[in-house]
Amino acid sequence: MGIGGIGLSAFARILKARGFTVSGCDSAASELTRQLVQEGIEVSVGHGASHLTGVDVLIASEAVERDHPEIAAARAAGTEVRPRMALLSELLLSGPSVGVVGTHGKTTTTSMIAVAMYGAGLDPAAFVGGIIPQFGSNARAGQGPFVAEIDESDQAFQSLRCQTAVFLNADDDHIGTPGKSQAVYWETVEEQHAAFGRFVGQAQQVLYCHDWPGLPEFLGAGQVALGYGVQEGADYRATELRPDPEGTSFTVTFRGEVLGQARVAMPGLHNVQNALAALATTHLYGGEFVHAAAALAEFGGPRRRWERVGSLDGAIIIDDYAHNAAKVAAVVGAARQTGRRVRIVFQPHRYLRTQQSWPRLADSLMPADEVILLDIASAGEDVIVGIDSTLIAHRMYEQGHRGIHYLPAQGQALAYLRGSVQPGDVIVTVGAGDVWKIGRELAGVPF
Repeated sequence: MGIGGIGLSAFARILKARGFTVSGCDSAASELTRQLVQEGIEVSVGHGASHLTGVDVLIASEAVERDHPEIAAARAAGTEVRPRMALLSELLLSGPSVGVVGTHGKTTTTSMIAVAMYGAGLDPAAFVGGIIPQFGSNARAGQGPFVAEIDESDQAFQSLRCQTAVFLNADDDHIGTPGKSQAVYWETVEEQHAAFGRFVGQAQQVLYCHDWPGLPEFLGAGQVALGYGVQEGADYRATELRPDPEGTSFTVTFRGEVLGQARVAMPGLHNVQNALAALATTHLYGGEFVHAAAALAEFGGPRRRWERVGSLDGAIIIDDYAHNAAKVAAVVGAARQTGRRVRIVFQPHRYLRTQQSWPRLADSLMPADEVILLDIASAGEDVIVGIDSTLIAHRMYEQGHRGIHYLPAQGQALAYLRGSVQPGDVIVTVGAGDVWKIGRELAGVPF
């Protein structure tokens, strides 16, 4: 159930490739469900007990209520109802596995690991929360290692066990109020970080970002762990960074020994760190460094992660899924590396997240030359009175920024951008809602 979601569709593809008969349903058809049908997976629109005929196991998205009539019918019929994390656990335990965890960068890094391993001659299986252009899918059905993006918004992630945990960072995203529409969120950041510690502590070995403060504190006593980063002391280190408008070239060392030269074709220091994590993971699993580095140099990112959408009158148009302050800051930094006038179209995501972090969101946007603020994308949450995008605008103005425009409707933003575009611009649509449509409209890309 919920097969049209980015996670459940990846499970469907992997299971079908492993020889299972897979079907699914969702509330509406989409491009993704149509692709699944073309791949031989039966998809029904809507929900109903008739879908359960001949079904041994029902896997349900967390977005589906546990008392949903279809789930109730499955239980009444004796059909096993399995949470998606239980399925992910089985896949991780079925052989050599890599679990990528953290509050941001998971999709990009998981994709990079899969691409680097494949380029290095390994045969990875992959479970990713985004579409990897090289594979044309959010999943890959190789013999292994199995590389999986681990979603920390699902509290069951802490019970998962993998061979190698790749630990990117630990911020305070997905903190909410249980019992309301944000029920999948953590009650406190301390509770969430304790779960990170449990997940990481259960891995056979950990590869962690040496540049992110405090990550070693999450490790278990005596646990095998290696750090990666640009700072001194990292086991895997990126040195001699050579940034340019399209990305960054760098040297990779392992405990002082040069492994070779690498390049990431996306700007921003965070993408150097992500690429280094991928190269380090591939090295740990015996992949040829030079081939892994060559594959990464050709990787332009998964969809909606610094995705180059097109151009308009000499301006380049980028789209990115960033929706918390750290991610937004990284995207703005990447845009600055291009050397162009940075114009950010930002759509805050969820009322609760905005209530918790609007000052940090404002601060993360300050380095942009211009910021166009849309209304909040609710993602199904109830409106919180007094919380809106003008909070961000007012704070930025108070701190001296004079390039802020509150244009709540997408049509307003489109009209303004079309009338003011310059050849030296980089226009970046940023957010987890439907802000991506603006970039495609500007570039004339169908969707």
